[in-house]
Amino acid sequence: MDKNGLSAFLLGLGVGVGIGILFAPKSGEETREYLRSKASEGGDLLKQRSADLKQTAAEWVDKSKDTLNRQKESLADAVEAGKQAWREARAPQTPSEGTA
Repeated sequence: MDKNGLSAFLLGLGVGVGIGILFAPKSGEETREYLRSKASEGGDLLKQRSADLKQTAAEWVDKSKDTLNRQKESLADAVEAGKQAWREARAPQTPSEGTA
């Protein structure tokens, strides 16, 4: 849920509570209990969404770290291969066995 979606949800929740209070056919105590339970449900929903977002973010961070580590290893392998090729190119050439 993005920031605008969360804002719209909270606005809708507030409007619904306000309308519920105005048109409540129940007693004041029953209405207050109902509102407390709905507010608790909304809080629980927000906590769950927050936990889900944190988990998703942690998974993305882990995937990014893995990708970065693989790229570092590939780069290190490429650098080592380049060094080896340079050493072989600079090494003195030995005469081949077929010539005298």
